[in-house]
This record gives sequence, C-alpha cells and structure tokens, in this order.
Amino acid sequence: MVRGSILAVDDEEDVLELVRYNFNKEGFKVETAITGEEALKKAKANPPSAILLDRMLPGIDGIEVCRQLKADSKTSSIPIIMLTAKGEESDVVSGLEVGADDYVTKPFSPKVLIARVRRILYRATAAKQENTPVKIHDLTIDPARYEVKLKNKLVELTFTEFMILYTLARKPGLVLSRYNIVDAIRGNNYVVTDRAVDVQIVSLRRKLGQFGKYIETVRGVGYRFKD
Repeated sequence: MVRGSILAVDDEEDVLELVRYNFNKEGFKVETAITGEEALKKAKANPPSAILLDRMLPGIDGIEVCRQLKADSKTSSIPIIMLTAKGEESDVVSGLEVGADDYVTKPFSPKVLIARVRRILYRATAAKQENTPVKIHDLTIDPARYEVKLKNKLVELTFTEFMILYTLARKPGLVLSRYNIVDAIRGNNYVVTDRAVDVQIVSLRRKLGQFGKYIETVRGVGYRFKD
C-alpha cells in the first residue's frame, strides 16, 4: 500500500539513499533530486505529497526553491520540510519565512523524520476532509477546498499559515499559546521557538491585509482571533 509520494532533494547521495530506503520500507514512493533546478522541474511536473528539501544546494539553494514552490498555485499547498545542517534560530526562521512548514536538522533520525512527514500529511488530509467552512466577517475559510477568501478574493497561504488561521478562527475569542497552536497543527513534542510561531503570524497578517488586525497578540500568552 502506497502511503504517499515524497520528493527528497539533497546533493548528498548517502542522505538520499537513507531517505529512499527508510521511506520505501514504510510504504512511501520516493523520487529524488540533487539540484534546486531538478527539484522545481519534478515538483511541478508531478506534485508529491510532501517535499524533503535540503537548505544548502548547488545553484538554486533550498530557500529559493521553497520560495518559488510556495509562490506557484500548483505547488503552494505541498508541505515542505527543510533539511539543514544549520540549527541556529536564524536559519530556521529564514526557512519558515519563505513558507517551509517544518524543519529537521542534520544528522537526523529516519524514524523521527518519518513521524514528522506522517504528522504533516495527516494534518493536511484532515484539513481537506473537514467540510464545514468557517465564516467570520468578510473572511471565509474552506478546509474542504483548502481555500481562504477575503471579500470573495482568494488569499494564497502556505499549509502552516492556513492551519494557524483555521485553528484560531475555529475558536474565536479563545487565547491560544504558541505551543497550543503548534500542538493543534502538528501534535505534541514538536520542538519550536516562540520566534518561529511569531514569523508565521506576521506573514499571515501581511497576507490578510487590514483583516490581519483580527489576529490579536495577547502579551505573555499567545494569540486569539477577535470575534
């Protein structure tokens, strides 16, 4: 039984072989690419269920690949997990700022990586299967179509931005901490900094324009959606 398709992008063959072997064993179909250009071509020709993307690539690097995929309506909803040897907060934030949905630092545990992919695919599927749209003011969030419309105009969001907005909008007036938000999107035990969540909120507010004011910051606690 095929559980989904993975596009693994890395210029190190041993990393690709590690991913290929372990994900194949778990029932995933794995495609690989060793350059950013090849990754973009394969992702657009045959969109995978998820992408494992190395940050450091020859030519077009992982950050730019992520930026281009998230800017394309055909590939913007594909969850992207950044693989990076750099674990500094600034490197993590730079990936999240261009739309990456998760990150894993090298060297990584194959079991942990598989668990991350399963969780993100589960959440993506759950969002798509939810049939009841959320409507607040001029905003409509339709999980079944994976769409957000503001005054009947489509708003392009990444998977993580969509899930943050949906999580907050489903509980208007309720204050959620950053870790409440992360747990609701990806489950427990996901290591993330306060800054990483804040970056997603800033991007979400920017894309919502004036409507972004309805996502309120509760200092020292987290965020809430103003009802």
